[in-house]
Amino acid sequence: MTEGGSTDAFFERMYQAAGDDWDRIPWARLAPRPSVVAWLDRVAPAPGSRALVVACGYGDDAEELARRGCVVDAFDVSASAIAAARRRFPGSPVAYRTADLFALPEAWRGRFDVVVEVQTVQSVPIPRHREAIAAIAATVAPGGRLFVRTAVRAEDEPAASIPWPLTPSELAWFEDEGLVLRHEDVDDVFVHRDYER
Repeated sequence: MTEGGSTDAFFERMYQAAGDDWDRIPWARLAPRPSVVAWLDRVAPAPGSRALVVACGYGDDAEELARRGCVVDAFDVSASAIAAARRRFPGSPVAYRTADLFALPEAWRGRFDVVVEVQTVQSVPIPRHREAIAAIAATVAPGGRLFVRTAVRAEDEPAASIPWPLTPSELAWFEDEGLVLRHEDVDDVFVHRDYER
């Protein structure tokens, strides 16, 4: 998909075509991401912490947070992904919903103690990166933590189609939104960052 296409339609088509053949989604691990698990082990959110999973896909990271005692909201722009997450985890305490990153509920502003963002910003066209970062950062409560996993590219490196990895200057926008970088790991082409408000 090129930068001018609709990411909403792109992801819905992918998840709808996959149905219950979950392996057809190339980024779906069908298990919590090891980098998310390692981060949760390090920051150890208290039971009852309010948590949000951005673009949750099939729900594995959301279920890991719930397993650790967090009260979890999880959303994805794809209604088919949310329906699949509910089928995979019947009876889950996670509040799954279809939502648009660029039109999140006002009640989510500054609400969450723990926010997990895995490769979401890089999945929206470059002209919307700053808006996406602002939307995600706005959900973090005072004292809350944000985990970000993203591919990174050099400032002058082109990115003509999805994914659109972030540049170092784009990553700095999280700090422009009032977050403080607490920890960073690099794994192959991915950067994992831990922010605190």
